Amino acid sequence: MPREKPFWKTKKIDEMSESEWESLCDGCARCCLHKLDFEEEKKVYYTAVSCRYLDTDKCQCTQYEKRHELVPDCVKVSPEMLRADCTWLPKTCAYRRLAEGRDIPRWHPLKTGRQESVHEAGISVRGRSISEEGVPDEILEEYIIHWVKA
Repeated sequence: MPREKPFWKTKKIDEMSESEWESLCDGCARCCLHKLDFEEEKKVYYTAVSCRYLDTDKCQCTQYEKRHELVPDCVKVSPEMLRADCTWLPKTCAYRRLAEGRDIPRWHPLKTGRQESVHEAGISVRGRSISEEGVPDEILEEYIIHWVKA
């Protein structure tokens, strides 16, 4: 009996249930890093500085349900946002990859069945970021990293 294709291969992003949509997040927490947008270069640079609400060991937001109240510019990834511009998301991000017509990566927890696979693949920010607390905006450029490509 042939195996059923996974939902991300059969549904458009607009057709996914909320739980399917949420499961696309691999838990890397790269979207929780501060980014610098150099418009003249048309390039986004990631920094090693994360949102104060990121648990950098678990790579999870400690205030997920209230994140938009606490951090008004926290971006909610949605199908509409992806259609407008997803180039600021890392190239490894399942949301971006699906919006670009690509498959999710082989290390993604939906493929491996294990949340740790994103950390084992070296994709997550675990052990590689610091909290924004105490880091002034004017020195963010000093924290630009090159292991995340937008």
